[in-house]
Amino acid sequence: MAHVVTMPKLGLTMKEGKLTKWHKKEGDPVNAGEALFDVATDKLTNEVQAVESGILRKVLAAEWEVIECLKPVAIIAGADEDITHLLGDSDQKANENNKRVNNDGVMEKITADKPKDGGRIKVSPVAKKMAEENNIDLSLVRATGPNGRITLEDVENYMKNLSKEPKASPMAAKIADALNVDLKEIKKDSRIMKEDVYHYLKDKAVTASEEPGERRVPMSQMRQVIAGRMSDSWSISPVVTYDIKVDVTRLNEIRNQLKDICKVTFTDLLIKIIATALLEFPYINSRIDNNEICIRNYANIGVAVALEGGLVVPVVKYANTKGLKQISEEVKTLAQKARDNELSQDDVTGGTFTITNLGMYGIESFSPIINQPEVAILGVNAVTETPVVENGEIMIKPLMNLSLTADHRVVDGAVAAQFLAKVKACVEKPAMLFL
Repeated sequence: MAHVVTMPKLGLTMKEGKLTKWHKKEGDPVNAGEALFDVATDKLTNEVQAVESGILRKVLAAEWEVIECLKPVAIIAGADEDITHLLGDSDQKANENNKRVNNDGVMEKITADKPKDGGRIKVSPVAKKMAEENNIDLSLVRATGPNGRITLEDVENYMKNLSKEPKASPMAAKIADALNVDLKEIKKDSRIMKEDVYHYLKDKAVTASEEPGERRVPMSQMRQVIAGRMSDSWSISPVVTYDIKVDVTRLNEIRNQLKDICKVTFTDLLIKIIATALLEFPYINSRIDNNEICIRNYANIGVAVALEGGLVVPVVKYANTKGLKQISEEVKTLAQKARDNELSQDDVTGGTFTITNLGMYGIESFSPIINQPEVAILGVNAVTETPVVENGEIMIKPLMNLSLTADHRVVDGAVAAQFLAKVKACVEKPAMLFL
């Protein structure tokens, strides 16, 4: 039975996808489970598999075309099966578009290759002979004769214009050729010398540097998704950002103690700490659904990973149940999959809280934007050696600033402060995690 293939809806927030590649072409046999096409959506490229076997009878969407979710992109059917009832208006429009494009292309070719008055260039016999002897393309010659006829004078004028090369010294000509300078652009009544070429280049460089300019770069699908989500988050959540300084002396000690077993990062350690703290402060681990607050008894921690064209947020699922080594290994695996563009939809969905780390860039404080539909996100900043007073003495300690952005619809200031105090206590005394 014929089957209409549609643009899949791969996530709750997905509205459209960009079809980036067809793995099959019209007329190819298709088996259920085979890769049919790729879709770029929500910062990922997903491989869509065929769910029915048959022949790819009709492709309804071109590569790099953006298609709304659940809209038809192809038809799979038997080789002799009638599919006219499935084509509908989309196929008719496609045929009309193709017809128009084809007709326009033919007309453009006729216009470019031949005159509109029947396709022949009108030229006098003597003009035609001179053109042939000098290998001149008559379509480039401006006609001044009666009824658009090319005369001998027209051909001669064309040849004169070609021969009007500016006078230049051999050295100037050689330098101009080496520097890709058109000598016709150098305005000088007398002979052009090498100094004239150098002055021309200098003046051109100064002019170019003085002229303001701009360059337009189209947004990638990833950047469009990021822009849309950040704008939505900013308009949805009334946010407050809370900063707290934590002493990471103990975390550094743990990293050094474990380096021969497992190389852990501050992010790994914070995932473990925060996953534990979130269960004590469930509203920070919640989401809003209409007029209800959905509270979880588990913590799925998203970790922002920067890519060349934007960022993605793979998720460590049920981080509250996992040991530090397992968390560290998962973070490394997910980050590598992100860089290799191999993340699955499951890898980036289901998060309940997000961590974003800019510490490696020397950032000491920032206000991260919440990853909807979550209600909070933690910004991790640089570690700085800071003088502090302890027991009446001044000492230098490695301090890190943590920046929590929270949705004030759910998270009051007191709750956010208590949560950060709990995180600070666990950072500075990691043994609390065993209580």
